[in-house]
Amino acid sequence: MMLKKVIRWFVTLLGFIAGLATANILVNSSLLTDMLGIGMTQKIELGLYIFLILLFGIIFYFLFPLILSGVQRLSTLVEKSMEDVRLADVALGCLGLIIGLVIAMLISFAFSQIPIPWVSSLLSAIIYIALGYIGFTIPIKKRDEILNAIQSGKRDREGMASNKKMSKKKVQTGLKILDTSVIIDGRIYDICKTGFLEGTLIVPVFVLNELQLIADSGDDLKRTRGRRGLDIIKKMQTDLDGIIAISEEDYEDLSEVDAKLVRMAKEKKQKIVTNDYNLNKVASVQGIEVLNINELAGAVKPVVLPGEEMKVLPVKNGKENGQAVAYLDDGTMIVVENGRRYIGENITVMVTSILQTAAGRMIFAKPRR
Repeated sequence: MMLKKVIRWFVTLLGFIAGLATANILVNSSLLTDMLGIGMTQKIELGLYIFLILLFGIIFYFLFPLILSGVQRLSTLVEKSMEDVRLADVALGCLGLIIGLVIAMLISFAFSQIPIPWVSSLLSAIIYIALGYIGFTIPIKKRDEILNAIQSGKRDREGMASNKKMSKKKVQTGLKILDTSVIIDGRIYDICKTGFLEGTLIVPVFVLNELQLIADSGDDLKRTRGRRGLDIIKKMQTDLDGIIAISEEDYEDLSEVDAKLVRMAKEKKQKIVTNDYNLNKVASVQGIEVLNINELAGAVKPVVLPGEEMKVLPVKNGKENGQAVAYLDDGTMIVVENGRRYIGENITVMVTSILQTAAGRMIFAKPRR
C-alpha cells in the first residue's frame, strides 16, 4: 500500500513537470497571444506557469488509478500472450531483430544518397520494417534447426576436446617397459602381432646393454639367449612398425637392471612387461603395475579341473620319492604321484589338484587304476 502511494506521488510529480514544460512552450510561442489578443506580461506568465503545473499535477494524481489499472491489464495481457512463448524464442527473436535492423541501417546508407528526401526516407522506413520483421520471425520459425545446430556444434567441440584428452592420456599411460627376460622369452612378439597388447613398448638402453653383454658371453647358452633377445627386438621393429621405442634414459647411480626398471616405471608411471617372478614381486610391492607373460599364458591355457582324466608321457623323475614329471603340449608341468615306474610310457592319469603361480601352472595327478 505504501509503495502505491509513493508511485502515485511520483506520477503527480511527472504531471507537474509536464505542466511546466507545456507552460514554457506556450510562453515562448506566439500562439497564446494571437488567440487571446493580449500581450504577455510577467504576471500572466507566472499565473500561466502556476495554473498549468497545478492542472497537470491534479490530472495525473486523479488519473493514476486509471493509469495503474491500464498498466495492470496490459501486464496481464502480455503475461497471457507470453505463457506459451519459450525464452529461447524471445532470445532468438531479439537477436534476429537486432541483426535485421543492423543490415537495414547499412542498406539505408545507400538510400540516403537519393536526392529526393521523401523517397529516401520512405525506402529507409520500408527496409527497416521489412528486415526487422524478417529478422524477428525467421529465427523463431527455424528455432529447432538453430538450437540443434548449436547443440551439435557444442557436442562436436566437447567430443574433440574429450578425444584430445583421451588421446593424450592414452599416449601417457599406454607406454610399457620391457625387461630382459620377456625379450629373450620371445612370446612378446607373438602377443603384439595378434594385437592383444596395445601401445608403445619401451626398451631402455640399459636393457639393451644387458642383452649385448649376454650375447657376448663365453657361455654358449647365454650367448644364444642374448642373441635371441636382440633378434626379437629387431624383428619387432621390422614387422611391427612403431611399436618399439628405445629409451636413452639410464640411472648411473644404480647397478642392477631390475632396480633401474623399477625406478623408471615408478617415475614415468608406466607398466613393466616381464616373466621374471622376482621382478614381478618387487615391482608389485612398490605399487607398480606388472604385466606377467606367464600369467597371461596361464590364463589362456585349457581349463583342467580336478577329477578329469588325460593321457600323458612321464619323462623324468620328480623331486619326491615315487613322483614322475610329464608335460602338456603348452609346457605345463604335470607331477604324477607314484608314476616313476611309468616313465617312458603313455598312461592315463586323473587330475587331483592344480597349483597356479606367477611362474606358471602345475598340475598334480595320479595314475588311473
